[in-house]
Amino acid sequence: MSSTNKMSNYRWVICSMLFLATTINYMDRQVLSLTWADFIKPEFQWNDDDYGTITAFFSIFYAFISLFAGKFIDWMGTKKGYIWAILVWSIGACLHAACGWIAIHAEGVGSKEEFMLIDKAAQISLWGLTLSVWLFIACRMILAIGESGNFPAAIKVTAEFFPKKDRALATSIFNSGASIGALVAPLTIPQLAKLWGWEMSFIIIGALGFVWAGLWLFLYNKPTECQYVSKEELAYINSDNDSTEKPQSNYTASAPQFTIIDCFCYRQTWAFIVGKLLTDGVWWFFLFWAPAYFKELDCPVTTFKGQMLIFVLYLIVTIASIFGGYLPKYFVEKKGMEPYAGRMRAMLMFAFLPIFAMFAQPLAGYSVWYPCIIIGLAGAGHQAWSANLYSTIGDMFPKRAIATITGIGTMFGGLCSFAINMGSGLLFTHAEELGSDFTFFGVEGKPAGYMIIFCYCAVAYLLAWFIMKTLVPKYKPIE
Repeated sequence: MSSTNKMSNYRWVICSMLFLATTINYMDRQVLSLTWADFIKPEFQWNDDDYGTITAFFSIFYAFISLFAGKFIDWMGTKKGYIWAILVWSIGACLHAACGWIAIHAEGVGSKEEFMLIDKAAQISLWGLTLSVWLFIACRMILAIGESGNFPAAIKVTAEFFPKKDRALATSIFNSGASIGALVAPLTIPQLAKLWGWEMSFIIIGALGFVWAGLWLFLYNKPTECQYVSKEELAYINSDNDSTEKPQSNYTASAPQFTIIDCFCYRQTWAFIVGKLLTDGVWWFFLFWAPAYFKELDCPVTTFKGQMLIFVLYLIVTIASIFGGYLPKYFVEKKGMEPYAGRMRAMLMFAFLPIFAMFAQPLAGYSVWYPCIIIGLAGAGHQAWSANLYSTIGDMFPKRAIATITGIGTMFGGLCSFAINMGSGLLFTHAEELGSDFTFFGVEGKPAGYMIIFCYCAVAYLLAWFIMKTLVPKYKPIE
């Protein structure tokens, strides 16, 4: 530990590393959504149902692995556990590039051009899916194994390096990496795909994770073991330790561990589960389907306008969501509220932002910029909500259980994502086939399908907040 008498701020260096990891995490997720419609779909003759199936399998596998990823991080520790997580997902990201080569050679042809001439019906294999779909599902599963460790590790590191009053701010900063990743992705990934092919876009973005792992190996240590953390900073980090939790220096060694079954015995766990189950799919729907939605509005990501739409959408998300970390801090420091009460009040305010999503489709007929701005505001509401939702774990549970609880909640969030992505693919394909015979709130055809999903996005957060408040009406830490 540093011997200086001055207050160090190394916790913010660690927070910046969490931000970079989350940025890479979301860029790796975005490569497929930004390349499938314009580059991969023509090559493999996919439809919305195929794409929805791939994203849904990613979500369900992510959900399943998340149940154990948190426990793995608690067992392995944040240093080694985080490195393992990002190495696995980076390998999975790069492997996507081989899917085309394998599919082409499996069909016994020598080029993409010959492969594209093969009727899709002739490519159907197991369960009505083509080989190319199954190959992408396999790669998404590997990606999901690694990415499921990101948030349990990041939330645990935040609890290690920040007192409770600062955790929502730190979480909102690193969680904004999701928005930054989605912001940078449309400006880079389509260009990489146009220059060198969609395969290279997966390889280049996937390789960033290996660079991060090398930096983490040298920069991270627990606060009590880190030479860059002064005594003053360590005292600040531990300033809200109470009788419910042992000091950081020895709690992992001597305290009894929470099993996964133990965690399900608490209302606090179920409150977090509800917050993730009802809302995570909303964010993943925006992430996976926004490029395809704008293409339906004649603005594909291969055009400058299409790229600007995605960029502006996530710019709104990034700027507005950072405020999500400041608001509960204001309630705690200026209004004298305890952290959980301040966090829940802030979450209620953020829950109203997604309501505007139900107006995205009706206003799209006037200008494509209206749904861009509305989805951006809804996404900002989600990210602000998410940062505070994650911080409720640190409010209620001791540090030794944080990654496990995060993994459990992430699993249920993945189930929501599975349902909304699988459902969206089936719904959009069905609505497109029926055309004007499929209506919802005066909207016809495929746009009516989007209208249905947007309406769910609008009400999900308020419903989740009221259930959470019913389960845990006031601050009650686990002892």
